[in-house]
Amino acid sequence: MARMLIRVFGIFLLLSLVGCGDNTAEDIAQYQQLDNQRLNSLSQKLDNNEIRNAMLLKQYAQILKNERSDLAPLLDQLVLDATKDGPSFKALAQRLEDAKHTPNFPDKNAQLQELKDIYDATEPSQFNDLLSDPVNVIADMSNGKLARVNAISPAASKTANNAEDFGAGSQLVGNPNYGHWQTNSSGMSFWEWYGMYSMFNNIFNRPIYYDSWSRHRDYSYYNDVGRYRYTSPKQRQTQDSVYQRTKKQFGNQGKRFDSPYAKSRTGSTALSRQSRSTPAPTASRSSGSTFRSNYAKDSSFRNSSSRTSRGVSRGK
Repeated sequence: MARMLIRVFGIFLLLSLVGCGDNTAEDIAQYQQLDNQRLNSLSQKLDNNEIRNAMLLKQYAQILKNERSDLAPLLDQLVLDATKDGPSFKALAQRLEDAKHTPNFPDKNAQLQELKDIYDATEPSQFNDLLSDPVNVIADMSNGKLARVNAISPAASKTANNAEDFGAGSQLVGNPNYGHWQTNSSGMSFWEWYGMYSMFNNIFNRPIYYDSWSRHRDYSYYNDVGRYRYTSPKQRQTQDSVYQRTKKQFGNQGKRFDSPYAKSRTGSTALSRQSRSTPAPTASRSSGSTFRSNYAKDSSFRNSSSRTSRGVSRGK
């Protein structure tokens, strides 16, 4: 009798579990559809000049180009981010393509999490915030003639964060859409720009080393607010690998080395509600999951409503 009761209970438990089911597959299908819709909507908004910082990016580039024709190739490259042909939008499109294929992920939960991150990243107000970085790069290159957006002044930011001046384009350092960390013959990692972005080296002619940047970097939207939403699992793995390698090198010298993202920098202003509510990345997002992409083509784009505190041009 006891055995029969145990068997009946086991069958009942199994049926209960089957009845509850796992909705992950359904959620994945739903988020794939939602992400496609959002990506298409974002594309249309960029085409129709409905993203404020995308419009400012175009305006800023044209203003500076009129004064500095020698910077035209670099400015034209930066302006691409105001369109669906830019690296930021293309990165989201590629991530969504990768996220459609379950074999790219260790499990369905990891796939679902990536789709949720893409859903957040394609939200227009957050993409608008992301574009504050290239906008502010041009603003800083104008020597104060153009106002920064969503960020305090360069001087105030450097003081608040005890930051080093890494020169023009420093807001984009660490963002895999613009370059990557390369290791030299001495085992030191330095930032290598993609394609036309390498012109930043001509403006500020010195390498940016990972260890120095990690300890003394300034605020940027990507590094301090939007990194987990605008970074693919594969890119997060690469970022963590550079950190772990550098940490080991310092450890061999009896020194401590902290992640460049261990402490967020101060400097954001007027961010969207969605950006302000960004949660801290979990350990699994930052480095725990393995991503196996058979579809990623990172090199395909390598070369290729917020407020301003003042008007487009400050004037004298």
